[in-house]
Amino acid sequence: MPWETGTASPSNAIARALQWSACCLVIVLSLGILFVEFLGFLSSGNSYLKIFDGGNNQPHVPCYFIFGDSTADDGNNNNLSTLSKSNYSPYGVDFPDGPTGRFTNGRLMVDFIAQFLGFDEFIPPFANLTGQDILKGVNYASASSGIRDETGTQTGQIISVNQQLRNHLTTVSRIAQILKSKSAAKEYLGKCVYTILTGSNDYINNYFVPSYYNTSSEYTLEHYADVLVKEYSEQLKTLHSYGARKVAVFGLGLLYKLPEIVAVYGSNSSIFDTAVKLFNSRLLAVVYGLNAQLTGATFTYINNYEISETISTDGLNTTGTCCQVVEGEGLCISGSTPCSNRSQYAFFDGYHPTEVIYEANARRAYKRMLSSDALPYDISHLEKLDQYGVDDATFFHTKLFAS
Repeated sequence: MPWETGTASPSNAIARALQWSACCLVIVLSLGILFVEFLGFLSSGNSYLKIFDGGNNQPHVPCYFIFGDSTADDGNNNNLSTLSKSNYSPYGVDFPDGPTGRFTNGRLMVDFIAQFLGFDEFIPPFANLTGQDILKGVNYASASSGIRDETGTQTGQIISVNQQLRNHLTTVSRIAQILKSKSAAKEYLGKCVYTILTGSNDYINNYFVPSYYNTSSEYTLEHYADVLVKEYSEQLKTLHSYGARKVAVFGLGLLYKLPEIVAVYGSNSSIFDTAVKLFNSRLLAVVYGLNAQLTGATFTYINNYEISETISTDGLNTTGTCCQVVEGEGLCISGSTPCSNRSQYAFFDGYHPTEVIYEANARRAYKRMLSSDALPYDISHLEKLDQYGVDDATFFHTKLFAS
């Protein structure tokens, strides 16, 4: 007897049921595979940025070079004879590879900037370079270092900005060898982004340590700012001579609010604020001057002070430290247990922010929220400048501020 239209025969119903079951099984298996792959990502240090960023991005620039102090050091001090190192717990408690030499619980500001630039791996420290890794960029930063060669030496060995520049020259030579010519290397480097974060230690580990340095007896704060920024200007010119064209120069932040500074200086910590403002005002003028003086130069000033002062700290502990610190040193006690609510602390130790603060600062440096965050460009615009050509830089500047 024929079946009526719109009704299913028993055999068809069974077939459809089997198809539905198979489909469900495929979906379950697919979800299981995705879950296993996700767990694999979580256990992989190299894919850490991919999870955070969505992954599989192409870098916006061929390479990213980093200079600076402990706010940017990702392991260059590990093998030095110095007190300024952090390759021990509880540092790195939230970093996929554990303690690496980063002075925080997780990622640094420069790690986030690398992510925003499209890199899916961390920029390696100069101390750990192998093979052609240098083509993606290098981190030269060294904790306790500064603009002046002697800065931070009371803690032991450091890599001053001058030495970081010499290390970069070595990198430039190696890139020229890899690319088979100096002209190819120059063109390549001109497309890269550079950041430099230095100057804090020239106060914390120099001017305000009269028992070890005589700079405070030789210079007033005003004169010292002049001397520092003049030397810094020469270092930036040297970096330009090595091929750097797109350079983000970070001003100093709120040093007078650092827990260790407050603990040692109390109400007198405001002297650090005076020093920072003197330094920053001169540095901003230098950045604009270099753009006018140097061929093809595109320097920009990241207003770390303004950003740090205006980022939201609602619900954050902004006076205490997440880890227990060594008295008089401000660094975490080795092996100590940090606070469990790390996302609710502004500072991990006595001198260095937590990952949550570094991320907030990095976002504002990369894409400014206020016009004063970055002058004349934020990093997201800095990275694109080469597509306009050097001769169109003034036009681009006008276009940026008109938008």
